[in-house]
Amino acid sequence: MKSIIKKNNYSIQPEVSSFHLEPLELEKEKSDREIWKAFDKGDELAFNFIYRTYVKKMFHYGSQVTKDVELIKDCIQNIFIYLRRRRGTLGEVLCIKAYLFKILTREIVKNLKVEKLSETRYEEIKEQFFPISICPESILIKRESELANKLLVSEALQKLTSRQRQAILLLYEEGMSYKQVAETMEFSDVKSARKIVYRAMAMLKEYLIDQKEKSKV
Repeated sequence: MKSIIKKNNYSIQPEVSSFHLEPLELEKEKSDREIWKAFDKGDELAFNFIYRTYVKKMFHYGSQVTKDVELIKDCIQNIFIYLRRRRGTLGEVLCIKAYLFKILTREIVKNLKVEKLSETRYEEIKEQFFPISICPESILIKRESELANKLLVSEALQKLTSRQRQAILLLYEEGMSYKQVAETMEFSDVKSARKIVYRAMAMLKEYLIDQKEKSKV
């Protein structure tokens, strides 16, 4: 699939170009669906709300994919330029964060590896470029906290694949639902999101129990 972002010679308006803006209060009571619909119809307040609400979150998430700060910023800015240009044609979005994270992931990875990637190759590259780090406290592991300290949990997380860590990050740190995890990671169904998290949690539990048993010896 080709990148949705095309290079351009202009940028977002100055008032929404900072990475240090706070969300507008005006739109907070509306659902994601309503906000996106308003934006798609040309509402500038809705656009500013989306930008100010998610730009920092996108940057934080992007930094899990690559440590190239300038690349992350460029991808984020290009995404918002693209979205403004395509207003009226974007279609329905139920979870704005999941949608933006999905686009950002695809753009960063494709910029890192450059063009003309088959879908199969793209999947391989996503694995290669997801050295995602997860805060042990957010996962400790809710149900497994009694089994290990933060250091041991950190060690256990490194035993997972990058995609497994990505799924856990989205579920626990970003607070997404399984449906939103599936959308962000571009799974065909929610079942796949549940499966990858279940397997990751099973591997973590097994590792933590194993380490606990070894410590008794």
